[in-house]
Amino acid sequence: MAGMTWIFAAVGLAVAGLAVLAVLTARVFAAARDLGQEVDRTRKRLNQTGDEHPVRIGAFRDRDG
Repeated sequence: MAGMTWIFAAVGLAVAGLAVLAVLTARVFAAARDLGQEVDRTRKRLNQTGDEHPVRIGAFRDRDG
């Protein structure tokens, strides 16, 4: 019966570890969604003012690469 106790403990720890990973995964997906919304909002703001201050992408980069 002692062997079964170790199996139950190991399975319990594995399930607890998977639960922690699931919570962290949900937090990452929520943060990625929020970041996507923020990038979209910033892109819209830049497009509104883009006509007033046209800047070529890469204009301030080093010419050497």
